[in-house]
Amino acid sequence: MSELMLLGMGGLAREVLAAVRTSGQYDVLGILDDDPELLGTTIEGTVVMGALADAPAFTKAFFSVCLPSGRDREGLVGRLSLLGVHEDRYATVVDPDVRVPRDSRIGPGSIVMRNATISPQARIGRHVLLKPHVTVGCCASVDDFATLHPRVSVGEGTRIGRAAHLGMNAGIGDGLVVGDYSHVGMRSAVTHNVPEHETWAGVPARAEAATTENPDYGPLRGRHGDATL
Repeated sequence: MSELMLLGMGGLAREVLAAVRTSGQYDVLGILDDDPELLGTTIEGTVVMGALADAPAFTKAFFSVCLPSGRDREGLVGRLSLLGVHEDRYATVVDPDVRVPRDSRIGPGSIVMRNATISPQARIGRHVLLKPHVTVGCCASVDDFATLHPRVSVGEGTRIGRAAHLGMNAGIGDGLVVGDYSHVGMRSAVTHNVPEHETWAGVPARAEAATTENPDYGPLRGRHGDATL
């Protein structure tokens, strides 16, 4: 059984820990987190053993980046690459109840949570987070560091861009493109391509301006009413 370290302590780490223990794929050694107050604390008996920069010291372990934000995952992976932690050191965690077709692909570092549906010929990139009940349609692609929240539905042949963020219950139509670093609000219905770095919300979804308080993940307000990513 391979050894696994979880990077980041929070709700996602708890869910990854539960999935890994159920599957028996990895033996979880511990958790690394940059909050010094968490040192020595535990999740279900798994202890926080140090800071994220300590990862290279665990030379035989694989890693799972348990940060909910795609941009944060991207930043940490880049940071650790400078310390000698390369892509072959990241584990792919798939909940044991998920069936992955033989002609689909899931990249290293990705996390696929319970009750997700991955259709034939789907392509899931590196360090992607698919939360529970996500559906990825046939021949769709989800690029590196994207985050799809619960019950997101991605249509056939659709492309979700790098580090894109799709809110809970969002639906993306067949053959569309959601651009890199874009955001789609919860319960939104996307019927047109979403440009890079834009935030869209509503039914049908339209471009919105993010609040100044939290431009990445905060509430959206505009002509389609209030929505939260």
